[in-house]
Amino acid sequence: MLKKKIAKLTGLKESEIPGSYQIIGDILLIKMKIKSPTKKKKIAEAVIKILPYVKTVCELKEIKGELREPFVNVLAGSSTITTHKENDILYKIDVNKVMFSKGNLLERKRLLSQIKEGETVIDMFVGIGYFSLPIAKLTKAKEVIAIEKNPTAYNLLTDNIHLNKINNIIAIQGDCRIAARTFGGKANRIIMGYFPGTEQFLPAAIWMAKPGCIIHYHNIYKEKELWDMPLQQIEEVCKAFNKKFEVIIKKKVKSYSPRTLHTVIDFKVI
Repeated sequence: MLKKKIAKLTGLKESEIPGSYQIIGDILLIKMKIKSPTKKKKIAEAVIKILPYVKTVCELKEIKGELREPFVNVLAGSSTITTHKENDILYKIDVNKVMFSKGNLLERKRLLSQIKEGETVIDMFVGIGYFSLPIAKLTKAKEVIAIEKNPTAYNLLTDNIHLNKINNIIAIQGDCRIAARTFGGKANRIIMGYFPGTEQFLPAAIWMAKPGCIIHYHNIYKEKELWDMPLQQIEEVCKAFNKKFEVIIKKKVKSYSPRTLHTVIDFKVI
């Protein structure tokens, strides 16, 4: 429907107009196939006329680097900072600095339903608090230890903790592999929501795990690698710590690229 309205307002062909987009707060993120800056601007200005609650339209160009920083091109409007509400949690975010994947909403809800009263949860890649904020505010977890390396994301996280009036999150800025040294045998539950390359952080996770700890291990794998490769990686690290593990669930979250999948394995450290 939006595509047809944009075409009518701009005179562009429907084939030139993207069919999918993501709204975060009052910002619309869109990926463009067309190259013409003039046509891109026409589309963006039309979006703001059609959707009055959208104040800024940004073209998402790429996600880059170890810190998974997005690169966006502002097509209409000005500010890349907004406040997004999801499940009664407010997230202050700068879409030009940090990621926010609404596509992971079901995974966030699934995790939330598993938290038990009194748990110490460690989020090794907290970002702006995608998992940690709802866990701290909406469950009976004792505490959430939230670790983030990206200084921009960390500053937004601390803003979001205050914004949501949360007092049971311990926020730490730095590399989770270094922070892990302080929390040996501390965690009832560990969230590993970084990818690709999550396997390199498994030793830190196993070190922080209490006996019986549940680890939510997200990573990217090719279809042909499932499930032998991730299970072998987990087994090798557990053996190095003289531990065993038990798989609770393994699932495909969503497509990441052709024949490559975002996956999650929940496993218990024994």
